[in-house]
This record gives sequence, C-alpha cells and structure tokens, in this order.
Amino acid sequence: MSKAVKTLMIRDYKTKFEGVNDAVLVSLRGMGGIETNKMRTSLAQKNIKITVVRNTLAKHAFKDSGLKNFESMLNGSSAVAYGAESVVDVAREIITFAKKIEKLELRAAVLDGVVFEGKKGVEQLSKFPTRTEALAQTVTLVLSPARKLMGQVKGPGGKVMAIVKTVQEKLEKGEAISKK
Repeated sequence: MSKAVKTLMIRDYKTKFEGVNDAVLVSLRGMGGIETNKMRTSLAQKNIKITVVRNTLAKHAFKDSGLKNFESMLNGSSAVAYGAESVVDVAREIITFAKKIEKLELRAAVLDGVVFEGKKGVEQLSKFPTRTEALAQTVTLVLSPARKLMGQVKGPGGKVMAIVKTVQEKLEKGEAISKK
C-alpha cells in the first residue's frame, strides 16, 4: 500500500473516530458474511457502529484520541464498536452477540481512559450503569433522605390531625368529649 493511501486511510480514521473516546475492540475473524451483516444491521438500529481497522494505521490515527489505549491490543483482525448513548450500551449489545456467535472475540473496552482487557473486562464494563441509570440512582440517593424526613414529620402530625378530626366530628354531633 502506498504512503498516499495510508495517509488517506489515517485521515479517514481520524475523521470517523473524531470525538469517540469510549469504544469496544473486537475481532470478527472467522465470522461468516451473513452473521456479520445481521450483527451490523442489528447494531445500526441501536445507533452502534462497527468499523474494521488496519492495526498500524489505527495506531497512528488513535494516537491523540481517547482510543490511544487500544494501541497494545491492536493485533490480528480488529474492529472498533462505538456509538449509542454510552459505551456500556455498546458492551451490552456486543456481549449479547458474543453469546450467539462463538467466533466473535471480545478484546477490550475503553471508558474514560480506563482499559477493560479481554472478555472479562468487557463483561465487567457491561455491568456498569449507563449515564441515564447513574443519574437516576443519584437522584434517588439525593431525594431519599428528604422523603424519609417528610415521612417522619408527617407521621406525628397525621396522628394529631386524626384526633382533631375526631373531636370536631363529636362536637358537630353534639356528643360530649371525654378526657381519656
């Protein structure tokens, strides 16, 4: 391959992966065309892209990006899966396919510069909460003490109001109120 073609491919990788800091690295070696197309189509419906890369050129392209941590793992057949709302979603979807397709090899994942190596690493990442799930958990944690406090405040107040209501009803009926 000529130097001009390599330069064009590096530029294409830089453009394609611009702003991508989190991704999953897989190997598609040995997968059939039909399996690959089904997987790509299904992933595309979930806004997940998968791009096969040439290792040496990808190393040059990823040098100044969040994917630079893939450098040591770029060997053999390599494909980068990225997109969706979060790399956690990408990892979950890729793992779903890895269970169905034995030849799909999970190599690594990167989240905020942290590398999760191998199949175990990608599975570990898939168990993380997504951004939306993490925000929901945070809101729940923030509101939980206030909810408990309101319950504690309302509890005795509710009992007092029940007594006042009973007294009011008895007075309206003209009944005598005992001091019990």
